[in-house]
Amino acid sequence: MTPVSPSVGTRVICYCASCQAFARFLGGTDILDAQGGSDILQVSPSHVRIAEGADNLRAMRLTEKGLIRWYADCCKTPVGNTIGGGFPFIGIVQPFMTHDASGLSRDELIGPPAGRIWGEAAIGGCPPGATARAPVKLLPKMAGNILGWWIGGKGAPNAFFDVKTKRPISEPKVLTAAERAAI
Repeated sequence: MTPVSPSVGTRVICYCASCQAFARFLGGTDILDAQGGSDILQVSPSHVRIAEGADNLRAMRLTEKGLIRWYADCCKTPVGNTIGGGFPFIGIVQPFMTHDASGLSRDELIGPPAGRIWGEAAIGGCPPGATARAPVKLLPKMAGNILGWWIGGKGAPNAFFDVKTKRPISEPKVLTAAERAAI
């Protein structure tokens, strides 16, 4: 990622069943916190650079119309979640976030989470401070970010989609019902 600060996007902890299924698809839950939460920083695509290994990027979807979830095929590291090539948004998943050599904590680098969402799907029940679903109070911030990125042309460059065709650089594997049940 390009330089980060609390102003680059919105950080959330997401406990949804889909994020948990993505972790299981990759073969591990070590990317989740104890309650099944994924630490995600929502940024514009222009904020993300793949310095090396772009040929290892793969995409999957839990369903035909679900989020496109990106990962490194070589090591099964989650990278991020996108909506589509024409939508200026990516949710970078914590293991892919480059950690600063300054010794600063994630909270100091990108700010504390703005929300803990979809707590109804958390392991062991809704964690303290989490909302059962996506809280309405976050929607204006997230929508404002996306609108600003759209107006500001921050959808490009885009490491995950061809800028001209808006097609993913790796065709997403859509899981079958049997594959979803297995994870």
